[in-house]
Amino acid sequence: MINMNNKTKNDVKFKSGFVSIVGRPNVGKSTLMNTLIGEKIAIMSDKPQTTRNQIRAIYNSDDLQIVFMDTPGIQKPKNKLGSYMMKASSSSMKDTDIILFVVDESKRIGVTDKEIIENLKNNTSKKILVINKIDKINKEELMDLINMYSEIGIFDEIVPVSAIKGENSNTLIKVLSKYLEEGPQYFPKDMITDQPEKVLVSEIIREKILMYTDQEIPHGIAVEIEQMKKRKDKDIIDVSALIYCEREAHKKIIIGHQGRKIKGIGKSAREELEFIFGNKVFLELWVKAKPNWRDKENFIRTMGFDDNK
Repeated sequence: MINMNNKTKNDVKFKSGFVSIVGRPNVGKSTLMNTLIGEKIAIMSDKPQTTRNQIRAIYNSDDLQIVFMDTPGIQKPKNKLGSYMMKASSSSMKDTDIILFVVDESKRIGVTDKEIIENLKNNTSKKILVINKIDKINKEELMDLINMYSEIGIFDEIVPVSAIKGENSNTLIKVLSKYLEEGPQYFPKDMITDQPEKVLVSEIIREKILMYTDQEIPHGIAVEIEQMKKRKDKDIIDVSALIYCEREAHKKIIIGHQGRKIKGIGKSAREELEFIFGNKVFLELWVKAKPNWRDKENFIRTMGFDDNK
């Protein structure tokens, strides 16, 4: 007898689609994306506005491909760079299959969250609310949050997670799969990001600067990879990077007393790059003050921030 309920691999429908991750700064969007992919794609920091560009990360399984788009945290821009970042966030909500709106454990819906919700009301994409950082609250507080957001009436589903602990990440993938339709494989199965290597390297260096510096300095820095080349005779990758900051005083802070801070930044970045590439890395870092670069449109474009992308 033949069991008609059994399906072969050829009978399984392949689903795919694009999912935009949006939310205000510092709710854990990049951490969530890294957790879902299982690899570090976006840099992470407890400082808001860590993500500047739209970053694509690709989740692959036998019958599913999800292209996640991590975006800068939505807030009122204070300079031209901020304007580009907000355009990147807004554009990601257009022509996407699903919008993941990420919030944290805050007990009230803040002004920025309300603005995002108003924009979502006019969007025809499927909307899934992700309540992150549930490891910081108890079950009763979580139920209060779920009820509070449910009353808004625009979310197809609400999924509580702890991105940093990986809690409910598999559940979120299953929910996304439910709302995606049959589609093509947009990227090769072994591809987890479409970021060029130079961009990944510059972002890792910037992450280490975020770790080693405080206050306003991180927002005023950018990293340009001037050279990245593997030696012909040895398994060594030579990387030369230029760190831009907005003030001479910031330059001194980044370098540190007797160059100790820049050495720490370089060592930390080099170790992570060696782990990623599986090669020895020789990393040279230089620091240059470029006043008000975040408001200089031409410079912003040369650094890869382009609102026409």
